[in-house]
Amino acid sequence: MEKLNQRILAVDILRGLTIIFMIVVNDPGSWNDVYPLLLHAKWNGITPTDYIFPTFLYIVGVSIVLSLKKQLDAGNLKKKILRKILVRSLKIYLVGLFLWLWPSFDFENIRWTGVLQRISIVFLCCSLLFLYTNLKVQIIVAFNVLFLYLILMVFIPIPGLGYPDLNVPEKNWAHFIDSLYLPGVLWQKTWDPEGILTTLPSIVTGIFGMISGYILCLKNSLNEKIINLFVFGVSLMILGDIISYIFPLNKNLWSSSYTLLMGGVSSLLLGFLIFLIDLKKIFSIFKPAKVFGVNSIFSYTLAGMLTFVFYSDSLWGFGFNELFMEAFISLGVSAKLSSLLYAILYVFVIWIPCVLMYKRKIYIKL
Repeated sequence: MEKLNQRILAVDILRGLTIIFMIVVNDPGSWNDVYPLLLHAKWNGITPTDYIFPTFLYIVGVSIVLSLKKQLDAGNLKKKILRKILVRSLKIYLVGLFLWLWPSFDFENIRWTGVLQRISIVFLCCSLLFLYTNLKVQIIVAFNVLFLYLILMVFIPIPGLGYPDLNVPEKNWAHFIDSLYLPGVLWQKTWDPEGILTTLPSIVTGIFGMISGYILCLKNSLNEKIINLFVFGVSLMILGDIISYIFPLNKNLWSSSYTLLMGGVSSLLLGFLIFLIDLKKIFSIFKPAKVFGVNSIFSYTLAGMLTFVFYSDSLWGFGFNELFMEAFISLGVSAKLSSLLYAILYVFVIWIPCVLMYKRKIYIKL
């Protein structure tokens, strides 16, 4: 019988897999030649690419419970833990700003939001909820946020625009608030997918991860934990599917239905990986993902930084992507497959320093 409360390797693996897929979708050989499944949905609806970011935020929530509970059990004071949370949140946020500015450092055209910025906010809010509230309150907060967000986004008129039209990107409360109050460069000119209002349901994604973290902390067998994760995941997916008829699946808006569905998918993925890795001990094929998982922020940051060398359209780029594409297309490989193969090669480039760090047990924790 397995030990109770043993370290769950699947958490690191799932985190690592999300980083790998983030790099693949962010770094194709050419943006003109990308398989549709590796692109985000333009508006309503989702593609497999839209699963990646919420899965990472979900794992942030899982890790918060596993890590902070361990610190509290060890006798660390909440005040000391809070200080670490605040510092880490700030560091992640600043790294996000750095990635936007790198390598030109054009402060006049700074984007204040982004992937790492959202991760920092979700980490901060979920950590505070864990420290100062209980599971019941966290569940109430999650579902109240999703309910109120749905009411606002679907039924409340927008000043000067009338009732929201969820088929039009410019006619919703998220766009309205971003255009008024979000400073700096906006990713979509007048609104931002990591904007102000959409951050609220993304925090709920982290809370769903926290709930899963509590499940993993229960004093029962891995089999029971896996079953509980599957029940939780299926329940969220069903609820998300139902709500999608009122508030469509939409990553840009981080809609309530999208939040629920992705929370369910992430829970099922975690349960499935726990079954394979921690219960059935099928680990070797997932070891490369763990290399990314234990240094996730570093891996993502390095991938973002090195684009200035590997891509022709960056400041100091040598055009490796164009050379690669031309070489493979000349061999008869299709443009889209060549683009995907380049992205996979880029993952390997990032993996090299990460595996060296892993072998030396160097873990960069912001």
